[in-house]
Amino acid sequence: MKKIQLIFLSLLIATTLFSQKKIFISGYVTDAENHSLEKVHVQQWNSPNGITTKENGFYEIAVPDKDTVVLVYSCVGYKKISRTLIKPARRVFLNVKMESSSTELKTLTVTAMRRQMDMMQRIDANKVKFLPDAAGGNIESLIVTFAGVHSNNEMSSQYSVRGGNFDENLVYINGVEVYRPLLVRAGQQEGLSIINPDMVGSVDFSAGGFEARYGDKMSSVLDITYKKPKAFEGAVSASLLGGTAYVGTSSGKFTQMHGIRYKQNRSLLGTLDTKGEYNPSFFDYQTYLTYTFNDKTDVSLLGNISQNKYNFIPQERNTSFGTLSETKRFKVYFDGQEQDLFETGFGTLSLNYHPNKETELKLLTSGFITREKETYDISGQYWLSDVTGDASTGKVADEQTVGVGTYMQHARNRLYARVLSVGHQGIRNWENNRLQWGLNLQSEYFRDKISEWEMRDSAGYSLDHTLHYTGNGASIYYNLNRPDTTVTNHRFSTYLQDTYKLRGDYGVFSVTGGVRASYWSFNNEWIFSPRFSAAWIPAWKKDFTFRAASGIYYQAPFYKEFREIKTDTITGNSRIQLNSNIKSQKSVQLVVGTDYTFTHNGRPYKLTVEGYYKKLSNLIPYVVDNVRVRYAGKNMGDGYATGLDCKLFGEFVPGTDSWVSFSWMKSEENINGVKMPLPTDQTASFTMFFQDYWPTNPKYKLNLKMIWASGLPVTAPQVSDPEHEFVGKYFRTPAYRRVDIGLTRQLVGGEDKWMKKPILRYFKNISLGVDVFNLLDIKNTNSYYWVSVIDKDKSQYAVPNYLTSRQLNVRVMGEF
Repeated sequence: MKKIQLIFLSLLIATTLFSQKKIFISGYVTDAENHSLEKVHVQQWNSPNGITTKENGFYEIAVPDKDTVVLVYSCVGYKKISRTLIKPARRVFLNVKMESSSTELKTLTVTAMRRQMDMMQRIDANKVKFLPDAAGGNIESLIVTFAGVHSNNEMSSQYSVRGGNFDENLVYINGVEVYRPLLVRAGQQEGLSIINPDMVGSVDFSAGGFEARYGDKMSSVLDITYKKPKAFEGAVSASLLGGTAYVGTSSGKFTQMHGIRYKQNRSLLGTLDTKGEYNPSFFDYQTYLTYTFNDKTDVSLLGNISQNKYNFIPQERNTSFGTLSETKRFKVYFDGQEQDLFETGFGTLSLNYHPNKETELKLLTSGFITREKETYDISGQYWLSDVTGDASTGKVADEQTVGVGTYMQHARNRLYARVLSVGHQGIRNWENNRLQWGLNLQSEYFRDKISEWEMRDSAGYSLDHTLHYTGNGASIYYNLNRPDTTVTNHRFSTYLQDTYKLRGDYGVFSVTGGVRASYWSFNNEWIFSPRFSAAWIPAWKKDFTFRAASGIYYQAPFYKEFREIKTDTITGNSRIQLNSNIKSQKSVQLVVGTDYTFTHNGRPYKLTVEGYYKKLSNLIPYVVDNVRVRYAGKNMGDGYATGLDCKLFGEFVPGTDSWVSFSWMKSEENINGVKMPLPTDQTASFTMFFQDYWPTNPKYKLNLKMIWASGLPVTAPQVSDPEHEFVGKYFRTPAYRRVDIGLTRQLVGGEDKWMKKPILRYFKNISLGVDVFNLLDIKNTNSYYWVSVIDKDKSQYAVPNYLTSRQLNVRVMGEF
């Protein structure tokens, strides 16, 4: 009987405990710098009930329903803290921040170089904050100081890499390829880069030999990942070139970021030779939202809208060029104006699922829309003169007219483009392997209308496309027309790659192999791209890292590449025809390199040397006109590019990162039996990014960017036979030489008592900066305007279009 009573009593107690209501408390545990803390013990006070936080700092604990609940948080190296909840709700979300319990010792700085075990370089996005940059503080302005990367236009965010052109570079944001406006002809029209530096978390860049998970382009990949704020943060900045504002918040499961940028470079454009009323206006808004349903599932949304307006009423131009012994002067008086409008929108929606710590699955959808309008009617009356004078004083002694003429340029170009895609990406880690795969379906739609022409008149005679007077009245020198036309095509791509890492007696070894396959419906072309890379840190010399990569890379045609221009040799009329027989350009690449890490005077350094060879085939010839790339529209040849890139990175000044880079390259293309360098053949270049501070007052900081790059090959336009424009006689532009310098003073965030006002306590940092663009006031040549003169030689004179002169910029930055 007693046993039956005891069993009954036990069942009664168990039933009571089981039926008792529970309170579920969850949240994230972070340190003072908002970094997630793993393995923090969360325990109900005076109870054995407890759990530990996960890798991302997340915890969830169930406790009995009581009027008062006390949780205790403890972790080695951190102060134990407790949180008391009075009459808590059924579900409570509670974030906790823990403080370090370590005893403060004398300052000890431990530095180490990141060992690069693949072909991607990691870039610190914070370097852009104080970079003196005429383009407005772009990530790309930092990349052009890397070995093998070139840019000869400070007003543009476009760059070429190891002989490739601007269209051969991949750009990803959060795993999705992004695009730029397509009709832009000059850097002053370009506006803002699509990458907002305030929102960037990590930046990876490869100048060649990149993995199969990246798309079908031949030169480089820039992989951007936006950050997720862990607490409230923000930043504002203002300068003579525009302003930015950024804010980010986190409530545990939901994070959001918003960034606004505005740019107007009227003062910068005012330093050009062509004077007039410049009214550019560039605006950009971006948002990045994430929501975490649980520790396995989250969703993110990235959105971007931008509007670039470029309005210009030219008045006059006065350009002197040549040598001291043979100087020419080009004067122009203008009528008319130019009005351009570029409106773009970009968005991605990503659903991420982590069934376990080893597996990550993503479903991605994205869309890109651009509406572009290019309109101008500009006429000019010009005088081309030979100038003689005293070179020592600069005074003109005599000026003799070589040619007098008039020209008129007209354009009414419209473009609407839409790119939609849906894809899947996956990652699986086990033991020493990292398997990655993905597939993507993409739909492209283009509608464009082109109507542009140019009339030239020299000394009363209209020039036709053969550069002589026809006797039949005025002729158009150049024209290009395409009626309102639509094009729709589809692309499919997939990839599979595996990375194997092993540590043994011989050292650390990593190898990545993969293949990429793509299909394009426009020409029914399949392409297969196997890619391989390996890295080794030998045990006998751990200061060295050796790397090698090889693969087949394709440049899949996109909009501009398959537009072939057909010109009537009798009338000079040109029209655009879509070439359905176009094939993807092909590049077989081999890259070998090594890193050597060492210390000097107790500071770390890394010397990187890479050599490469690219065998090119199925080339579509092109010319670079300012920042516009114009293609022949058909496969016409082959070629190669080979070179050597060197970079020394380290703490030239204690506590700062600086680097110098040197590149040498030789390239050649063979078009219809004619050999000449690639249009982006930058034979040699030297770049430097340098940081310094006043030793006695480190609140004063200096940033310097220096670029020297040899000239690019230029061919004269051949209007009567456009194909020969790509393979004609060439000369090289002068070397590009530029030094930008910036000085920054930290006002808030240091120890200045006079700045510690109550209103400023919310700011982490406030800095005042002064930049001097083009410190040495060197006139760099970006492109040429070709002046036609009627004489027995049918002469054409190349008048250089110079870039910006010395310019002062003032900026204020604040972070909170």
